[in-house]
Amino acid sequence: VQLQASGGGSVQAGGSMRLSCTASGHTFNTWWFRQAPGARREPVAGINMDKETTYYSNSVKGRFTISREKGRRTVYLQMTRLLPEDTAVYYCAAERTPSPGLEASAYEGAMDYWAKGTLVTVSS
Repeated sequence: VQLQASGGGSVQAGGSMRLSCTASGHTFNTWWFRQAPGARREPVAGINMDKETTYYSNSVKGRFTISREKGRRTVYLQMTRLLPEDTAVYYCAAERTPSPGLEASAYEGAMDYWAKGTLVTVSS
């Protein structure tokens, strides 16, 4: 399975941006991670592709929305009220096998597939 991510760019604080990720095959959970300069890669949001249950990190809860396009293997990350601290390289990732739940697989090592990162820059 290959993942293709798109979106990203520059935006002012308070603005919005949408990232997209399309898989070439079936995945169970699809995620967005991000890595800020000098920081570790962290999970941002995840979605179960069948049940559409979701996970959000505390730092983005209420501002970001992850969703999937029905009938397609495309996942979106709608980011609103962006903050300068949201500046990072964003990565789409996915799991190929079921997990006990999104909380249990919210870490890098649980991912089987990765897309190339896309840079999101939020200026103050």
